[in-house]
Amino acid sequence: MLKNYFNKTLVEAGCDEAGRGCLAGPVFAAAVILPPGFRMPQLDDSKKLSDKVRKQLRPVIEKEALAWYVARVEAAEIDEINILQASFLAMHRAIDGLSITPQQLLIDGNRFKKYHTLPHQCIIGGDGLYKSIAAASVLAKTYRDDYMDELSLAFPAYHWISNKGYGTLQHRAAIRTYGSCEHHRKTFRLLPDQLELDL
Repeated sequence: MLKNYFNKTLVEAGCDEAGRGCLAGPVFAAAVILPPGFRMPQLDDSKKLSDKVRKQLRPVIEKEALAWYVARVEAAEIDEINILQASFLAMHRAIDGLSITPQQLLIDGNRFKKYHTLPHQCIIGGDGLYKSIAAASVLAKTYRDDYMDELSLAFPAYHWISNKGYGTLQHRAAIRTYGSCEHHRKTFRLLPDQLELDL
């Protein structure tokens, strides 16, 4: 069962990202502040949920959360500052967008770049432990999936509607055939024989 809080006395925002390991598209992040006693039996780490369930949970989270925000960092920015820093930046942008200032941040993962003077807790596997992080993981994942679906309409050759930018065999085969586009992360190893690929 997911926990309601890390510290009961503080207003906590859960933060998580989606798309860190993709070859194409932005990295998304969400920040969510849930009300005390928030109940959602199906809520879990978004990776453990079906696409259908994630899409059912998203509007409920958005309606019942005290505050939430989703932000992204584009592929070109990722190439400029690297994916770790881009993940931190995406979370910072999500926190920036909250209508309520939290007193503590709960971060999924083992590293984070301090956000102003707010205390934070890095929690490995936090999206499977705390409701606010799990809610953030659902928002980040669903918003990123929707974005990649839209991009896929303009770039159908890469099959992003099914692979969401991850390095599937189908995606890599398309890169080999058509080359990369402006939404690919040029600093990532797009193909095993990267040096032979004309970017």
